[in-house]
Amino acid sequence: MHTAAGAQARLPIHSDMDLVWVRQHVRQAAAQIGFGLVDQTKLVTAASELARNTLVYGGGGTMETEPLAEGGAKGLRLTFSDEGPGIADLEQALSDGFTSGGGLGMGLGGARRLVHEFAIESNPGAGTTVRVTSWVGRAPRPREEI
Repeated sequence: MHTAAGAQARLPIHSDMDLVWVRQHVRQAAAQIGFGLVDQTKLVTAASELARNTLVYGGGGTMETEPLAEGGAKGLRLTFSDEGPGIADLEQALSDGFTSGGGLGMGLGGARRLVHEFAIESNPGAGTTVRVTSWVGRAPRPREEI
């Protein structure tokens, strides 16, 4: 896998206005890579939730976008990083219906279902990094059985 030319960027997340810029940038980057409108909307929705979490719970941070090319497939990876308090219980934070309030109400689990690949690293006191990847034209993630 390698980084494709195009919409690679690093955006700050320190205010509500930054959340607007994040959503606009993700939509433009996804359209440039070739995502259809429905898949753009899924990625923007996931990005919006993750950016808000970065701001509200992480005290601010950054989002990096990285266009990808793997074989003939094109994708977009988004990485949200903060140096906040971290997440004490990742399993609980990823469970359906869990919210600490203030976001879109879908939480990390909802954001995870909107993308093809989802990875999270969090250590109490050391911040959180969430990395999501979506691919153009790939079927959505299967829903995990509980």
